[in-house]
Amino acid sequence: MTRVELFEQIKRKQSFLCVGLDTDPGKMPPHLNGDVLAFNKAIIDATRDLCVAYKPNTAFYEALGLDGMRILKETIDYIGDEHFTIADAKRGDIGNTSRYYASFAFNTLGADSITVAPYMGSDSVGPFLEYEGKWTILLALTSNKGSQDFQHASQNDGQPLYAKVMTRAAEWGSADQLMFVCGATQAERFAELRTLTPDHFFLVPGIGAQGGDLEGVCKHGMNDHCGLLVNSSRGILYAGDGEDFAKKARASALDLQTKMADALKKYLP
Repeated sequence: MTRVELFEQIKRKQSFLCVGLDTDPGKMPPHLNGDVLAFNKAIIDATRDLCVAYKPNTAFYEALGLDGMRILKETIDYIGDEHFTIADAKRGDIGNTSRYYASFAFNTLGADSITVAPYMGSDSVGPFLEYEGKWTILLALTSNKGSQDFQHASQNDGQPLYAKVMTRAAEWGSADQLMFVCGATQAERFAELRTLTPDHFFLVPGIGAQGGDLEGVCKHGMNDHCGLLVNSSRGILYAGDGEDFAKKARASALDLQTKMADALKKYLP
């Protein structure tokens, strides 16, 4: 999916919602008897018209062994081509290893994108950027408490590390193939982040269960093609724990979509 196609989806649906499929069998409604694929399909069916992207976290499927890999592949296939798909794997290794990570995400799973950790530098990120029509989503400023440990460390030029990551990585990949993970719990920094990379999309976790500031993210982070994919996982997946779980998931997604439609009217240039 191209940047233009993604923006067209955003405008048509009046939404930049990404639904995170971090499916934990222990939190699913008991009547499903641990059927992860059935749960995923019900969530997808309930939210298709309200979101533009889905983000299965690969760790939740890897933990299920070979059957989990099958479920992950079938989930991505079920989502289809209309939605942007993100393999949330946070990969990153020496170049030859990264090539195999990239092949798994793009050729085996058929995902549109993969999240990548930048710590090992350009030769670890480059193999992901070699795939035409695919996206690399690089960790920049994350929403977890531990982000303070390294990401804010000042460099010799006075820049914090996350800023160095973004400006350097923007030299490796264009706004048509590279996005950045920027956490919603860091909303006060989005004006700075947008200055660093004016045209790139940001994948924004931390809305909902982590208490991120959607209004602040939109006010400071939106650009002329929206430039935001805001993720919600637990707040949608586990909105209900009974047989009406999909209905409650839809209600949670609809609440976010309504706020996003208002934000597009308010902040889209």
